[in-house]
Amino acid sequence: IEDDKFLRTLLSDKLKREGLAVVEAENGQDGLVKMKSNPRPHLVLLDLLLPVVDGFEVLTKMKNDSELKHIPVVVLSNLGRPEDVKRAKDLGAKEYMVKAYFMPGEIIDKIKVILRQEYA
Repeated sequence: IEDDKFLRTLLSDKLKREGLAVVEAENGQDGLVKMKSNPRPHLVLLDLLLPVVDGFEVLTKMKNDSELKHIPVVVLSNLGRPEDVKRAKDLGAKEYMVKAYFMPGEIIDKIKVILRQEYA
């Protein structure tokens, strides 16, 4: 769930090249709707600064939904303050990555590690 079209497309294309199925959403509301469809996602890559419904609200809604609360979430955001990281993790984020500190390949590697840990 990423509102920046360039970054969303870049990561989506890289994940698809790794053999993963990808469903994109450009705002939190759309992301929540798509998460509820079948099949459920195995992982959500989530920006926090989103239009319509922000990432913190997405995490809150996921945490309170029995069908979504077990899906691992990797937050990928420009917000890097310790209180933002703590809030996201308290709401259930498995991992928190600040966009400026990671290359796309590193993000993909982290996603693959989490998928192996969760589903292997």
